Amino acid sequence: MTDTHRPLVIKTTSGLDRPETTNQAFTVAAAAVAAGAEVSLWLAGEASWFALPGRAAELELEHAAPLPELLEAVLAAGTVTLCTQCAARRDIGPDDILPGIRIAGAPVFVEEILRPDAQALMY
Repeated sequence: MTDTHRPLVIKTTSGLDRPETTNQAFTVAAAAVAAGAEVSLWLAGEASWFALPGRAAELELEHAAPLPELLEAVLAAGTVTLCTQCAARRDIGPDDILPGIRIAGAPVFVEEILRPDAQALMY
């Protein structure tokens, strides 16, 4: 049986300022992982804060899966990346972030989204 899933790259810039948009990005990423897709979730802008321990728990949204559970699902079977510039602007370093999250910049993002079969979504 051939894998019919395209790699999915999701970039979110939303944080506590836009809880529904934030939750949507994480929900789609977790659902895609559960469906067996290769998922790369990028945290940029206000979403950068979710790379820090405990920060995902600060987002509470009625009728939505808890953000820490969604992030854990993506970390378990996908890739989570914190934007290099966004981390630097917030004084977030490699020792500050959750295990399994990498810090990378635009060249890596562009490489991921330019793969011939990739699907990119922005939130």
